Amino acid sequence: MATSVAGEGHPSLNGIISEHQTKKLTDLPTELLEHILCFPALKHVDICNVSCCCKRLQDVCHGRGKVWGHQYKLRWPRLQRFYRQNECCDWLKEYKTRHRVGIQIRRTVESISKRFFTEPCVGQVLGDSFAEIESLGMPEHFCEDELLFILNSDKRKSLTLKYYAKKILYFLRQQNILRSLKNFLEQPVEQQSALEGAVLVDQYCNPLADITVDSISAQMDEITEKVKKMLRIKNSSHPSLRIAQGDCFVLEDFELQRQVVCALNSVLYEQLQYKGNEFDYYNPLNSYIHQVLLRHTGIPISLSVLYMTLARKLGVQLEPVNFPNHFLLRWCQKPRGSEDIYDFVYIDAFGKGKQLTAKECEYLIGHQVTADYYSAINTVEVLLRMVGNLLNIGKRGEGNEKSYQLLRDSLDLYLTINPDNVQYLLLQARLYFHLGIWPEKVLDILQHIQALDPSQHGAVGYLVQHTLEHIQHKKHPVAPEVKRRSAPEHLEVQYSVGLIMKHKRSGYNCVIYGWDPKCTMSQEWITTMRVHQLSNGANQPFYNVLVQDGTCRYAAQENLEPHSAPLEIGHPEVGRYFSEFADTHYVANEELQTRYPEDMDETLGTVQELYHRLTPGSGNQEKAPATDQNNHQAMPM
Repeated sequence: MATSVAGEGHPSLNGIISEHQTKKLTDLPTELLEHILCFPALKHVDICNVSCCCKRLQDVCHGRGKVWGHQYKLRWPRLQRFYRQNECCDWLKEYKTRHRVGIQIRRTVESISKRFFTEPCVGQVLGDSFAEIESLGMPEHFCEDELLFILNSDKRKSLTLKYYAKKILYFLRQQNILRSLKNFLEQPVEQQSALEGAVLVDQYCNPLADITVDSISAQMDEITEKVKKMLRIKNSSHPSLRIAQGDCFVLEDFELQRQVVCALNSVLYEQLQYKGNEFDYYNPLNSYIHQVLLRHTGIPISLSVLYMTLARKLGVQLEPVNFPNHFLLRWCQKPRGSEDIYDFVYIDAFGKGKQLTAKECEYLIGHQVTADYYSAINTVEVLLRMVGNLLNIGKRGEGNEKSYQLLRDSLDLYLTINPDNVQYLLLQARLYFHLGIWPEKVLDILQHIQALDPSQHGAVGYLVQHTLEHIQHKKHPVAPEVKRRSAPEHLEVQYSVGLIMKHKRSGYNCVIYGWDPKCTMSQEWITTMRVHQLSNGANQPFYNVLVQDGTCRYAAQENLEPHSAPLEIGHPEVGRYFSEFADTHYVANEELQTRYPEDMDETLGTVQELYHRLTPGSGNQEKAPATDQNNHQAMPM
């Protein structure tokens, strides 16, 4: 009887091995092929190549299958919220569309700097670029995702691309918020929530922040639960404790209402330490509901919206009162429907929920008012007052980019709510004209003003004439001035664009983005800034600098020195002039280099010399230890 010998192959086993060795990839089950093709190292190019091999692999990589769905989710994870779980979708089609949108968006953003660099304000890029993006006919969430992808790339590189991507994203989101606001205003008055309106105002002024009605409502629900917990201690059988989220419930019994208000005051002002911001009253953050919830401080109207919303969640109906100089809430102490001002208690949410009589309200502002001022107002009127406050803050600003932006945003909001306000329409036209932006829109605004109020003909005519001149000027742009360091008139210029500097007198850190061989400012500015007190007066090079505190200044050469330990300058306009932060200096973008063609070589030479001195005898040009930045406010010179 023959016996098997160790080491000899078993006939059936050999057959299996031989079969396994010759088995083709395409013979594997579909699920296993999909699992292999979803390996993280494989990219879309690999999948395209695989699917071209044969009909079997093409079928496995079909558009609605797992493979392309995996590729899509792997590359654009932020877009998953736009799809339902396990949704059947043509992922290949979605992938191609998103990929094409990315290329077109990037091309649009890259073209902006070349087209708008010379303008005094880059605000006009928004309308033109938005029109270009709209004309692509692509899903907006794809456009936004590509802009976010640009913004979240390497922090120190592609600064110019990020600068314009941020501006377009800002504008795109604002357009969506305006559409939401218009839909909100079309709702019946009784369905308009003051909280939702306040969130829309907040979102419009802070479009890059992550603010949603759901997130704000969730925070309000958390506070409501704290109030319920306090209420339960006082009255465990209180009917407000049985109110579920979203229920519409009104307490009629005055004593039960009083218990809610007492619990609300205890939680808001004692437990959570909410307060009126008396020390920084005109800070716009006081008007933004997400900041009120974050900082536990606000102004009368924002705290009133918070207070009123919480009270209504617990069954107490409070009404907003447009009291002059101090927004209030009123609480009816008599059967519903009374309009006698003495039948109400007035709640000062800014003053820790203090309850006032009608007479005490007058003491609050220091003068008497008529009964009309004690009337309740609707949600639209609340929003107009809230936006009006922001508008006044913008007017009070120092004429910098931040205050102009707030003024523009608040005017947009106000005129969306009240589009026929001639005073603010004229202010909007003048602001746009002053900033040199969107001349075509200025003409539209002026035409609307003329139709509403022909008596404004003089002001409208003046602005129309000069706006038409501006449009004509744009059709024939002037070639940019080129400044070469080698020119005889520039020999005294010691520093160059991109250098990070320190102001000798004021201590602030800054980066140079332009220079003049002599001071070019007016005699009035020279006198005001006391330039004559400098050793070389106005007869020396002056530099345009972006300062760490967000200001732009014009500094004399004798007051500047290269920073021994340069740090990034956190100025919002850095990306307009520079493409990269290179550890020791900023690299001028293409447009700035066109205007200062010899400066980058000079900047590199200065940096190398500086660090050679800091590390004598060493070839290692290691950066010196960083020092604290000084942000002292000082004279522009």
